Amino acid sequence: MEYIKVRVKTNSDVNEIVKHRDHYEVKVKAKPKNGDANLAVIKLINKKFKRKAKIINGLRSKEKLLSLEP
Repeated sequence: MEYIKVRVKTNSDVNEIVKHRDHYEVKVKAKPKNGDANLAVIKLINKKFKRKAKIINGLRSKEKLLSLEP
């Protein structure tokens, strides 16, 4: 299992992932209400890595730790 650090920016104009040195910056259009932004992050990460992602830490934070299943 692989782990990645993610920093989330909500209410963005576009859905995109930007790689930085030690983390990924994930911009999503969704608002951080009712878990909508978390769901958008998971869907975007799943699509990019073609693997199932799960939030391990930071469910209510902009900084999250995600696990990627093989």
